[in-house]
Amino acid sequence: MIQAGGHVMQSAPAPHETALRFDEPVRSLLRLKGRTVWSIAPDATVFNAIQLMSEKQIGCLVVLSGGYLAGVISERDYARKVILKGRSSNETRVRDIMSTPALYVTPDQTIDEAMRVMTTRRIRHLPVLEGDTVIGVLSIGDLVNWIVTSQQQTIRHLHSYIAGQYPG
Repeated sequence: MIQAGGHVMQSAPAPHETALRFDEPVRSLLRLKGRTVWSIAPDATVFNAIQLMSEKQIGCLVVLSGGYLAGVISERDYARKVILKGRSSNETRVRDIMSTPALYVTPDQTIDEAMRVMTTRRIRHLPVLEGDTVIGVLSIGDLVNWIVTSQQQTIRHLHSYIAGQYPG
């Protein structure tokens, strides 16, 4: 755990297990998907957070306080901590429902590690930190797309190999 800007953040270690490995670093996935990061302040209303998520067609926002990662707020947080508890999104602050400590990965960790963190911790969004700076956010959809693309490439290579067109 590290403290930055008065907020506790926790790097999420991935449990070891034998599974399909994706040794590419997270930075490879960020290069393909882009590094756009949408954020909100902890004192903003939940209504403003949900409105921004809707406008940007995204499922979460990173919560930044003084430029540092303070937490993550997602549609899931809204459903479970506002709607189901009968709270008002106009009166509830992001800091009151955000997920914290914020789990994250670094750009040098593997896609496999990010995938295992998300599945074992049952989260759908994972910020990517380089030092104290959020440089991207991975979603479970990003990882699924990576897997599908990887499998499609493998199938193409196998077809080429079988057809005798494989280079080398």
